[in-house]
Amino acid sequence: MGEKANPFDLTGHVSLVSGGNSGIGLAMADALAAAGASVCIWGTNVERNEAAAGELAAHGGQVAAVSCDVGDEEQVEAAMAETVQRLGRVDSCFANAGIGGAATRFVDTELSEFRRVTRVDLDGAFLTLRAAARQMLAQGEGGSLVGTSSLAARQGQPRGQAYAASKGGLISMIKSIAIELARHGIRANAVLPGWVSTPLADPALESEGFQRKVLPRMPVGRWGQPGDFGALAVYLASPASAFHTSDVLTVDGGYVNF
Repeated sequence: MGEKANPFDLTGHVSLVSGGNSGIGLAMADALAAAGASVCIWGTNVERNEAAAGELAAHGGQVAAVSCDVGDEEQVEAAMAETVQRLGRVDSCFANAGIGGAATRFVDTELSEFRRVTRVDLDGAFLTLRAAARQMLAQGEGGSLVGTSSLAARQGQPRGQAYAASKGGLISMIKSIAIELARHGIRANAVLPGWVSTPLADPALESEGFQRKVLPRMPVGRWGQPGDFGALAVYLASPASAFHTSDVLTVDGGYVNF
């Protein structure tokens, strides 16, 4: 595809967003659709998938919703095939699907619980990004791979070792993908959100302890919102980020530096 006057115009571009039916993933998908991209969202909840697809379709572009458990290799391969069958190609992939842990004490955490989290948050990201990379290599026109990490990758998370390990591992994996695939015109970056109001995070953010201890440490004076990540997704999908790879983009309202 040739150069465009507006590098943020995603007309003709196809984006895939796992975990795209709520929270940060939905905000990313919505912004990508608004910029002109055709968008496919993956999620395990069929009703939420369809509701999200309806929202995205309001922008007038092509939208697809595919049921997929990213921790299941066969489902990921089938979902990628369906995505390409319905939308023709994949130019950017946002591995955003994730789950939280059970918040058990480290010494009481069963290996099965550890693996329940890493299966989705690390293995699922690997499977999603690998399937997308294979498709991009077959297309031969480059692309953009993005993984959603977490502050847990940079700071200790008590009772959250599986989640932190997954998100830290994701960053290392993204950097390694970026170096290997750069010669094919495929870039890879991680997005590291801070405390963002999402269905996954709200139970903690709305607790008295977080309101009292954490919110005062937010330089911007508020929790993040999913919409804070929309324009970033457009940038990472677009030609504007062609020279930007192997990076971790922290969007946390200044929290880690305060």
